[in-house]
Amino acid sequence: MRDARFIRNVILKALALFVAANLVFVAWNPAPQKSGGITDLLGSLSAYNLLFPGRERFPFGEDPARSYNLSLYSLPAMLASHEIAGDAKASDEYRVVLVGDSSVWGILLRPEQTLAGQLNAANLAICGGRRLRAFNLGYPTIALTKDLMVLNQVNRYHPDLVVWLTTLEAFPRDKQLASPIVSNNPAILSGLAARYHLQFNPNDPALARTDWWGRTIIGQRRPLADLMRLQFYGVLWAATGIDQEYPTNYERAQRDLDSDVTFHGWQPPTLPPEGLALDVLDAGMNAVAATPALLVNEPILVSTGKNSDLRYNFFYPRWVYDQYRQLLVKRSQQKGWSYLDLWNLAPESEFTNSAIHLTPAGEALLTQRLGAAILQKACR
Repeated sequence: MRDARFIRNVILKALALFVAANLVFVAWNPAPQKSGGITDLLGSLSAYNLLFPGRERFPFGEDPARSYNLSLYSLPAMLASHEIAGDAKASDEYRVVLVGDSSVWGILLRPEQTLAGQLNAANLAICGGRRLRAFNLGYPTIALTKDLMVLNQVNRYHPDLVVWLTTLEAFPRDKQLASPIVSNNPAILSGLAARYHLQFNPNDPALARTDWWGRTIIGQRRPLADLMRLQFYGVLWAATGIDQEYPTNYERAQRDLDSDVTFHGWQPPTLPPEGLALDVLDAGMNAVAATPALLVNEPILVSTGKNSDLRYNFFYPRWVYDQYRQLLVKRSQQKGWSYLDLWNLAPESEFTNSAIHLTPAGEALLTQRLGAAILQKACR
């Protein structure tokens, strides 16, 4: 009987402690429409830049066993794991931050083959004797709102120039909340909407409130586990330098195209400006208004295959992309933005598995053109 009472008391005390821990966790983990809770605090604590090197690009991966990487949805953890959160900015450093989609992140490219890697390898000297150092803050998935989340954080790292590379597929309003990194961060999303007066659909699931249970340790067990796994994979990243899987064979981007010329349900001949998230574009440029910025229309595959007279590539009918380019020039002129259109910079042979993913040689072309533009802007 004495042993049974002892076991019962142990179980009851353990249960009470577990309930108390969950209550404390909820108290420090506010509703998802507010930021700054314990989840953000835990995400900002990292062994990267301390026990092992910071990552050269944001964590992203679907097969951690092969890529030593994983996708998670904590922006504080992503930033804390990145090399930009490491050493303080050197006095002779001209710091360039690159923001954009998977083409900037570097699908199928090793870190040194990406745009940031090749800019750093070029050893570009800025007027005044400073050395250019580029940081890759691109993240796969295409949406202006996802980029805005990152742009809203970059000023804390004291950039001298922000380069935002984007493409038409990032603009449609129906894409803005579809990225998982966006839909899993309602606190950040609500804050951005309030700060920049953005018009999101209030009934979108990305803005749904998480219930009390979802804010407990149990409800947050997956994000918490991902935070710990990210630290574990840092050991393998430090030992190998591998942060994504590099298949020897992959399906190449389409060159023979469909005859359909609709784009997100829009029919020719006119692109409806109200269908594009131009307010999010404005917000992104305003977020870095204190820092010189360069908006870049990134290179796309221009096919010469079947139906290439109707479409440039899998993403874009010719009519809609041509109007988008005109709209972006006009918007940049009206707002006084520095703008660079590199849409047809690379031949179709220099694209890999997507109409926006470049080969190392394609990235070299982009590095040369963008490097010259950076030098011109910095010296001016």
